[in-house]
Amino acid sequence: MTTQQLHLFNALYLVVFVIVTVLTRATARRFAGALAGAALGGVVALGIIALGEEAGWWHMAITWEPYFLTLLWIDFALCAFIYLITWRIARRFGWRGLAVVVIVAAIIGPPRDYWYMARFPEWGAYGPGPAPVLAVSATYVLLVVLGHGVMRLVAGPARADRLARRPWEPD
Repeated sequence: MTTQQLHLFNALYLVVFVIVTVLTRATARRFAGALAGAALGGVVALGIIALGEEAGWWHMAITWEPYFLTLLWIDFALCAFIYLITWRIARRFGWRGLAVVVIVAAIIGPPRDYWYMARFPEWGAYGPGPAPVLAVSATYVLLVVLGHGVMRLVAGPARADRLARRPWEPD
């Protein structure tokens, strides 16, 4: 992965984050919570990438220099739009909706990542066997749970938000 590609992804994710922020009518606390959750998720993801490299589960074409790692971390942080969406799902469906999101992420995550590596082989490669697949799946689960949890700590529970009440319900 090149710095130019990271700049492109950062621009794309910024646009998506702004659009999702507007469409979900996110408050300042939700916006900040989503960013905090994604920022922490980015730190955890970088650690997981390093761990997977060390374990031999994958090799990512990452330049382990501060500038590149900062760009990659910003890339993860701008994925905060995911937590605005999970917040809306939690508001509408509660913990059951979040459980479905986690299961879907665990199932869809590995094929998505393997598709990226097949499409862009210069980005890296996965090791053989089921361990890399399980590690990628567990990573998606961890990032969704961790990021949404941090967002909830900052923004409060989704069901308690003013937007969650119907006009005929008491305050």
